[in-house]
Amino acid sequence: MLRVTNLMASYEGIAALRGVSLEIAAGEMVAVIGPNGAGKSTLLNCISGLVNARSGSVTLEGRELTGLAPYTISRTGVLQVPEGRQILTDLTVDDNLRLGELARGFRKSQFDFEAVLKLFPRLEERLRQQAGTLSGGEQQMLAIGRALMGGPRVLLLDEPSLGLSPLMADHVFGALHTLHLQGLPIILVEQNAHRALQVSQRAYVLDQGSVVHEGRSADLANDDRVIEHYLGQSPSREEDDAA
Repeated sequence: MLRVTNLMASYEGIAALRGVSLEIAAGEMVAVIGPNGAGKSTLLNCISGLVNARSGSVTLEGRELTGLAPYTISRTGVLQVPEGRQILTDLTVDDNLRLGELARGFRKSQFDFEAVLKLFPRLEERLRQQAGTLSGGEQQMLAIGRALMGGPRVLLLDEPSLGLSPLMADHVFGALHTLHLQGLPIILVEQNAHRALQVSQRAYVLDQGSVVHEGRSADLANDDRVIEHYLGQSPSREEDDAA
């Protein structure tokens, strides 16, 4: 569905991505984990055109996206939910969602206004409310809903649980699971690596701008090298130690 090949990017001469390659098939949820500064957000920003890659390629079903403007990439159906949500706080919830629809153009999508509100009933209760008055979790729901209104063919999520309470994080991950069951391909960058590996089918581990591990999420979650360097103790092992 979407393929990244040997992507390289830098900021002010400092390498942020060093030949990163990954792919996602139709209906997959793929996680990207790693320490802070590993290049995870840069990877998503390169895919969506917000950062220009120095070299390499991004293709959607064979169509080259590298070098296209961000609005052109969004019109193809590659849509990003940015870190920090970045909703339009002075507009209503309804206005934010309607603006998201602009990215769809004339493409048909299963994710219309009613589908978004069914996924996030809280948003329906707050349609006339100013978006800046929502809780952090509700703002994250709105950011995801806005992207869905654009009719994504691939959804890019950057740290969706950042700053959320455990309960709100559960709501967000529950929605992502529903979207996955509906067949939407999702690339998930997530600080909670344990949770990311639980909800995804495959995963890539980035470190210092390079892919250092990749494979089935269940395998990586039980790989001693990944646990030691990127996960710490798994919840089950912590419970065993406490016992």
